[in-house]
Amino acid sequence: MATVTLNNVVKRFGAFEVVHGANIDVKDGEFVVFVGPSGCGKSTLLRMIAGLEDISGGEIAIGGKVVNDVEPADRGIAMVFQSYALYPHMTVEQNLSFGLRMTGNPKADTERRVKRAAGILRISELMDRRPRKLSGGQRQRVAIGRAIVREPQVFLFDEPLSNLDAELRVQMRIEIARLHKELGVTMIYVTHDQTEAMTLADRIVVLNAGNIEQIGAPLDLYDDPANRFVAGFVGSPKMNFMAAKVVATEKDVAVVELLNHSGARLRKSLSGAPPAVGADVVLGVRPEHFGEAGEGDCDIPVRADVAEHLGSVSYVYANAGPEELIIEREASRQRASGDHLVVSIKAGRSLLFDTSGARIR
Repeated sequence: MATVTLNNVVKRFGAFEVVHGANIDVKDGEFVVFVGPSGCGKSTLLRMIAGLEDISGGEIAIGGKVVNDVEPADRGIAMVFQSYALYPHMTVEQNLSFGLRMTGNPKADTERRVKRAAGILRISELMDRRPRKLSGGQRQRVAIGRAIVREPQVFLFDEPLSNLDAELRVQMRIEIARLHKELGVTMIYVTHDQTEAMTLADRIVVLNAGNIEQIGAPLDLYDDPANRFVAGFVGSPKMNFMAAKVVATEKDVAVVELLNHSGARLRKSLSGAPPAVGADVVLGVRPEHFGEAGEGDCDIPVRADVAEHLGSVSYVYANAGPEELIIEREASRQRASGDHLVVSIKAGRSLLFDTSGARIR
């Protein structure tokens, strides 16, 4: 079983704690992505799983075995780094087989593994080339191939697509997703790009300043974020946040006034008791959840600063006092800078947060 379990894992550099008691259970064959802004601790977590960083507290288990004191080479993992780290004087075939040859693996088995990896990654015709004659995408395939030939229990990817251009990133995302489906092994992938996380993951671990904010399936995080940080980080374009105040309450209902939108009010149904009257809150609305005037529950006037047309979808970046809103809707295709328009907020699709960032449900 290639499960990976982190139990209250802590990492300190001197007196500075960078990972604060991480608890994660990765299932056998699961694709889990660690995502978060730079410096949130995601690469540090991955390196601790790999054994490249010592842990300061807690336990890490791979396949049910605690590996805190196990050498990286004996953990049954293979890691793909941001840099390709290929040997420039070796051919693709030699790069793929080098690690196995150095450990004395039987020649016939090494050849079998190399041939299998080349076939999976569709690089069989490149076996006699050296790295300088390969494109960035081809080099990354070779780097992944070196991990495949080890036939590990767990694959670890540390921002492997960061050095590629936009088109190659999309192509390699598809390749990695296809690789996971074909191999069926456990994969843990680190990225700061939430688009990569949304398209690749079975589950996403959202990290912020060394803390796990939420773990869940991509669409669960998108539709039901635990707090404002997750709501703002997951999704592209990002969620809009509007300052508001609770002006009235009923049973399981808060009436909120949008402070920067001419006193516009919205009735927000909640599953529990609403905040107290007078409480400052934040209303979150995704770009696609604005409607035409009158379609939703609360109309607000805005001025278009920029209209961004992307073919199948268009966005208006609108100014509404001190707040900038991103609005997706069909009518935005006809909008231009400086236009004044009225949009409507759909209360049932909006989210409410308190000033600390906690979700009000």
